[in-house]
Amino acid sequence: MRPGPRRSLTHAEILEAAFDLLEAKGFAAVSVRGVAGSLGITPTALYTYYPSKRALLRGMIEHLLARLEVSAAEGDKPVEVAGASTVDGVRARLVHVALALRELLTGHAGALELIMSGPLDGPNAMRLNEALLESFTASGLALDDAARAAHALQAYALGSIALESAEVDVEADAATSEPPLMTDVPGAALWTDLARFPLSEQSAAVAAQRSSTAQFVWGVERLLDGLLARG
Repeated sequence: MRPGPRRSLTHAEILEAAFDLLEAKGFAAVSVRGVAGSLGITPTALYTYYPSKRALLRGMIEHLLARLEVSAAEGDKPVEVAGASTVDGVRARLVHVALALRELLTGHAGALELIMSGPLDGPNAMRLNEALLESFTASGLALDDAARAAHALQAYALGSIALESAEVDVEADAATSEPPLMTDVPGAALWTDLARFPLSEQSAAVAAQRSSTAQFVWGVERLLDGLLARG
């Protein structure tokens, strides 16, 4: 009996399978062969859609960023006149975009590693960049400065999200494993001989909230204080 015709796949089906693999087994497990296996097709068949792992990852980045809400909330869109209301509107929109990016990347396992795996130069990545440029130029920045400001805001957001994720991972590991004895830790004697850190100790309450939304927004606001002051 001859096999029936091979089922056509959509890009959305392939990318959803790739995200299922990402969430189930982690970033390192995502490959053309792995995704093909989860779909029940040969790697050769999948290569007709994505000719390399790099192409697959870029498709996943675009698929993820398609979910990013970059439009301003009602009443937050910058107005077309000079003055404080324009800057206030810009700030509100930029905080909104930064929070939306944080929510997107912390809401999907492996999403941060995925975003950091390649250049953000696809249509949905450019949609994000365009929204940032529109906001910064509306505040009065020249286009060159707006481009630098957009890069700085994205760098802060991604770096902050990465640090948050690292702390969450450490907390998760600590909750599921026994703490190591200090004698088992290489260099333990060296660390126990170090002087105390009084300022760090005094600011421990603040440090404990580094992974909070309030801390993230505080950082975005302080960054915008400097960026928008050039307008």
